[in-house]
Amino acid sequence: MPVLGTKLHLPSPRRRLVQRARLTGQLRADGGIGPRLVLVAAPAGFGKTTLLAQWLAAEKSQRTVAWLALDAGDADLRLFLAHLVAAIQTAEPGAGVDALALLEAGGSTPADAVLVSLINDLDVLAGPMVVALDDYHVIDGSAVHEAVAFLLDNLPPQVTLAMATRADPPIPLSRLRARGELVEVRAADLRFTTGEAGVFLNEVMGLRLEPALVAALETRTEGWAAGLQLAALSARSHAGAAGGSGDVAGFVEAFSGSHRFVLDYLVEEVLDRQPGEVRAFLLDTSVLDQLTGGLCDALTGRSDGQLMLETLERENLFVVPLDDERRWYRYHHLFADALRARLAARHGDRVGELHAAASRWLAGNGLLADAVRHAIASGEHEHAADLVELAVADVRRRRQNRTFRDWLAALPDDVVRRRPLLATCAGDCRLSEGDFDGVEAWLDAAEAGLDTSPPPAIPAGGSLAEAARDREGEVRSLPAMIAVYRASVAQARGDVDGTVSHARRALALAGPQDHFPRGAAAGFAGLAAWAAGDLGTAVDTFTEAVASLHAAGMVTDELGATVVMANMWLARGRPVEARRLCERALAAAQSYPGPVLSTTGDLHVGLADVLCEQGDLDAAAEHLEIARELGDRASLLENRHRWYTATAALLQAKGDLAGAIAMLDRAEPLFLPGYFPDVRPIAATRARVRIVQGRLDDARAWARERGVALTDPPGYLAEYDQLTLARLLVAEGDAREALGLLDRVLDAAQAAGRDGSLVEAALVRALAHHANGDADPAAGDLAVALTHGVPAGYCRLFLDEGPPMAELLGQVARAAPRDVRTHAEHLLAAAHKPSARADAGPAPGEGLSERELEVLRLLATDLTGPEISGRLFMSVNTFRTHTRHIFTKLDVNTRRAAVTRAGELGLL
Repeated sequence: MPVLGTKLHLPSPRRRLVQRARLTGQLRADGGIGPRLVLVAAPAGFGKTTLLAQWLAAEKSQRTVAWLALDAGDADLRLFLAHLVAAIQTAEPGAGVDALALLEAGGSTPADAVLVSLINDLDVLAGPMVVALDDYHVIDGSAVHEAVAFLLDNLPPQVTLAMATRADPPIPLSRLRARGELVEVRAADLRFTTGEAGVFLNEVMGLRLEPALVAALETRTEGWAAGLQLAALSARSHAGAAGGSGDVAGFVEAFSGSHRFVLDYLVEEVLDRQPGEVRAFLLDTSVLDQLTGGLCDALTGRSDGQLMLETLERENLFVVPLDDERRWYRYHHLFADALRARLAARHGDRVGELHAAASRWLAGNGLLADAVRHAIASGEHEHAADLVELAVADVRRRRQNRTFRDWLAALPDDVVRRRPLLATCAGDCRLSEGDFDGVEAWLDAAEAGLDTSPPPAIPAGGSLAEAARDREGEVRSLPAMIAVYRASVAQARGDVDGTVSHARRALALAGPQDHFPRGAAAGFAGLAAWAAGDLGTAVDTFTEAVASLHAAGMVTDELGATVVMANMWLARGRPVEARRLCERALAAAQSYPGPVLSTTGDLHVGLADVLCEQGDLDAAAEHLEIARELGDRASLLENRHRWYTATAALLQAKGDLAGAIAMLDRAEPLFLPGYFPDVRPIAATRARVRIVQGRLDDARAWARERGVALTDPPGYLAEYDQLTLARLLVAEGDAREALGLLDRVLDAAQAAGRDGSLVEAALVRALAHHANGDADPAAGDLAVALTHGVPAGYCRLFLDEGPPMAELLGQVARAAPRDVRTHAEHLLAAAHKPSARADAGPAPGEGLSERELEVLRLLATDLTGPEISGRLFMSVNTFRTHTRHIFTKLDVNTRRAAVTRAGELGLL
């Protein structure tokens, strides 16, 4: 949805303004480097925004300015981040491209990933800059506060964050204060001195007050800017009474009381002394947060809205211009509050109709989010629901989940329940909260109302045409999407049959052009087949899902699905095919124009997992390092655990078993059930490492807690646990007890054609026979495992079993037939192959190209990113690519760190 550009404009200074050099002097940068945070904090009406604007207008020749005027909607984290990036791009257009792409790509990308991308851009591209957040007190979301704290902790030194707020933000101010990184301007600083009050009252407001009267007003208002302005307006009317001989002195003498009562009194005085048409205009438009001529006309029924706003500004009647063209304005917040209170008290019956009129005008001009808010405030719930339906597609694309939840919560349940689209969205909200029963209830309501859904009452033309088309597509695909959500619930509950049933229904209901529902349904059907152990069907069905994603133009999801496909091929016993898929998808992702795709890191991790299994530990380590450097911005939320499990496998392969346990401990809380079948439980993987460590009590504790027993029937979802239990029994000296279980697993794997399970079960059974001293059965089982496993690409599956497997391989290599002996010798050679990285890995900085060295040397100067690009005759995007490679090769995350590391290595 469009964002009002006025949020991003530094407020234009009024034609007449008190110059407050004593305050702006405190804020000026010392030697070109400003503080990390400038905090202007005071109660309402103290001139915080005016001071910031005055200071920044004077600083523009020294530093660029990114201005963001906050409102209540910015408490939604993703909306805040999107507006922050937009503000910064007004000052530095090259910054935030990747960050904005992360936000627009959807998914559940964490704020830290967006901020890291933005901060790195500021570090590399931006010169001296101030990022100003006005009205920060409207933010009530902890997620935004955490994001701002992260931003403050990591800002490059040439960037200052400035903040105007009525209350101290919940960020570590004491730490900044102790480090000397905080400049504070408080209410005591902002209070007008007598001299400043005199300039304001006599020169700005046009009064001719004697010094004694100025001092009296300054004393009574305690230098409060809003109080002085209100007092001046009323005093001006007193001065104009009786032919200019009004009793101003009497007014000043009577002026007293607390801020609240002074405000009430003066607003009454100001309003009472305005012409009737001005009073009516002020009250009618008080429901608006931002005003423009046409919008005001829609509320007042008049045609002079623009002229009236210009007149109010000229009369200093608490109207603040928001853009240079003087088209958008707002009322001073306190003044607006007082006007709304008066409207509610005197004309309460009109409040709803005014909000409704505002909503209609805003919707007609394409500002749907604001239209929804006013519609909700109007109490016209059906109209509000119509608007929410029009906004569904865009809000979901932008992942403004908090905004959407707030809208649905503000609508009565019966209104939502009667509208299948909104009821389905309510079910989606419950799904993200893990309330599966709640999901089912809302989906039932949606399904029941499919044939009785009320038609949209809002004309679909003009600026709403695209939104209307989006709504039509959403409604058309509702039956299929309801079935998809039911499949998702069944998947989360481990109900394989239910998942298949709902996925098939979704496929039957989806139209030929409903590519996303078709892809989602096929995906769940494929996952269900995987969970059932039918890997051939799983691969075929998931391939159909990927084709649908491709048809829908969802490149990120299409390539990201390769991670799932690769795991399916591994389960089928085909590591070579899994590697081919990952390499092909990764090449496509890396060649895709634009910012890094949000699944690129997942593809690096998937490829690393396969490479580690094949014994190419150095290549696996390189891909894991690249994924770490890319960070969360290149990984989907449901895949975050994979980096840790893949790293654990690599550490185990290198003999660092304690490190592997630590990685698995970090992976476990990141695993999100319901997205994929849990065919390799992390707890069981940890038990396997414990067995290799010899910590059998810990492994036995896992078996008890998991409830794994010898008598459990075979089943694919239980297979990994059962093979782990068999290893434990062998280690505990009860190998004969394990044989029956292994026989059942092996028979099931052979019957289902699961070569991966066959290889693993055969090698574990070989270890069991070896432990029992049964040499021939051990050699026979190992021969089966080697014959099926080694040509397919398995290596670590054998070697991670430790010394018992090494001993058994040695025996086979001496006595087995030639082909089996060759496979055993291959594994033994891999076991003794030194790691290049472990022996003498390349020092940081080695491998930098000549061009990268040129860029690196200029990063050590004061040149900005665009200036470096110009110096080297390259585009900004090419420059950004070089800096990413430099950061990766130097093992750093910021420009400063790169320059420091380069100095240490003698590269400068």
